[in-house]
Amino acid sequence: MKDLGSLKYFLGIEVAKNQEGIFLCQRKYTLDIINEVRLLGSQSVSTPMAQQQKLALSKEPFMDNPDRYRRLVGRLIYLLATQPDLAYVVHALSQFMKEPRVDHWNSSLRVVRYLKGMLAQGTLLRANSNLKLFGWCDADYAGCPITRKSVGGWFVTLGDSPVSWKTRKQDVVYRSSAEFEYLSMVLATCELKWLKSLLEDIRSEYLVNIL
Repeated sequence: MKDLGSLKYFLGIEVAKNQEGIFLCQRKYTLDIINEVRLLGSQSVSTPMAQQQKLALSKEPFMDNPDRYRRLVGRLIYLLATQPDLAYVVHALSQFMKEPRVDHWNSSLRVVRYLKGMLAQGTLLRANSNLKLFGWCDADYAGCPITRKSVGGWFVTLGDSPVSWKTRKQDVVYRSSAEFEYLSMVLATCELKWLKSLLEDIRSEYLVNIL
């Protein structure tokens, strides 16, 4: 065993410590993605996904080499470790791994162009955060135009530090938006209860607030 000193880089995640807290970033990993798809000289965009884009309704031809798409989306999935702003778009793109179309590839390239303008983006775990859990959840009723399944997600912070986030499509079709809103709250509550039990294990004082 070796003592390598303070943690600075681990599995593609850069770690920087200062008086404000611990900052987690994947700048080098992001640059590798941009370089791999040859977009280093491209212009960045302000959003990872075009507004009201319906990828499931695309009629464009299928990609000749779908492995390129699968590799790119797979690498984007790992970026979710430090960038919750990509949760929805990566969730949307990952649904077309089997038979990606040209539109899907272009949308994934737009995410890369977004990353080009957000190289310093990451997650700050603040040193002065209190140990209170806060949870937010939302639901997009019948968000899939083909299956009419709903998309929901949650976002949890420990004080001012983000610790858990997820976006997912539900397995069944719900009969009303209210029904799915309640389910989204249930999933967020389950995540909060799990984090609460984790805090109990490390004997921390906590207060759970669901907003």
